[in-house]
Amino acid sequence: MGLDTTISLKSISIFQNDNLVLSDINLEIEKGEFVYLIGKTGSGKSSLLKTLYADLPLKNGEGEIAGFDLKKIKSKEIPLLRRKLGIIFQDFQLLYDRTVEDNLKFVLKSTGWKSGAEFEQRLNDVLTKVGLQTKKHKMPHQLSGGEQQRLCIARALINDPEVILADEPSGNLDPETTGEILQLLLDIAATGRSIIVATHDLTLFELHRARTLKCDGGTIIDSNLL
Repeated sequence: MGLDTTISLKSISIFQNDNLVLSDINLEIEKGEFVYLIGKTGSGKSSLLKTLYADLPLKNGEGEIAGFDLKKIKSKEIPLLRRKLGIIFQDFQLLYDRTVEDNLKFVLKSTGWKSGAEFEQRLNDVLTKVGLQTKKHKMPHQLSGGEQQRLCIARALINDPEVILADEPSGNLDPETTGEILQLLLDIAATGRSIIVATHDLTLFELHRARTLKCDGGTIIDSNLL
């Protein structure tokens, strides 16, 4: 894996239970690269993302992400891997019983941060980056759908990850808000983070063309190789 390669997969197959979902996958993603992951429901998009964040074990082939070997990773190392990844879920998965600020504090504390000046600075920096600095005392239900997705992005950014995996980030948003969220993700990629966006949303392609990985026929077709 090169110095600027954050994800490297060589001849890997992905299984869901004992069912083969994807096979013969070879790809590299570089630092700062923005990539779409597309495919029909059930084609393997989510299984690929789950393999990358070590929710599904890698049984064969070679896989590395953010410096971790996915084949050799031990269960106690998985939290360390996930600190280097930011994961954005379509259904937000926010903590609805606490404020915007407390949603982020929960992540910081659970990944080993201690309260103090640096803790508060990190919190404020991330809220400013996603445009929620004036909403930090609001509860999630008081936010619009777009603001809730911005909070998800803030949560993904809080540990300064090398890679961001976004699963249908515009799935519940109107076209204008979709454009704002896409631009935010592109700005994040420009700071040197690799971003994979799993999506069905054709609006995204119209707004920004990028390398595309298509799950089709049990494998991945890479637009870079066409």
